[in-house]
Amino acid sequence: MFYLAAAVSDFYIPASEMPEHKIQSSEGPLQITMKMVPKMLSPLVRDWAPEAFVISFKLETDPQILLDKSRQALEKYRHQVVVANVLESRRTSVIIVTRDSQTPLSLSDEEIAQGMEIEEKIVSYLQGKHTAFIERKG
Repeated sequence: MFYLAAAVSDFYIPASEMPEHKIQSSEGPLQITMKMVPKMLSPLVRDWAPEAFVISFKLETDPQILLDKSRQALEKYRHQVVVANVLESRRTSVIIVTRDSQTPLSLSDEEIAQGMEIEEKIVSYLQGKHTAFIERKG
């Protein structure tokens, strides 16, 4: 099983393009061009571990596009599960998206008060999905 936590950022500035010293504000406005972080999900699923149970994350700020983007990721990368979440509610609710289902997981007010974290529910749910995956592989 590969449980791929969300990327900190989809963009970066290559070390070769970083200034050696502090950028002086006296030089006026700053324009930054960033590069895309290479996507590792495709080679993982296709080349490195094609028989593995792979879980990725999809974080969005717009709840209206979350499920479509999650399904697009499943289609593009051909892995098993996307843990979909919205930035505003990411600590209390997610949707587990597979090719044929979507399962919301949420913390109740009581669970939040007890200090429970959403990851406990995510891991518990995914353990079951992983077991079923292994059994199907036989």
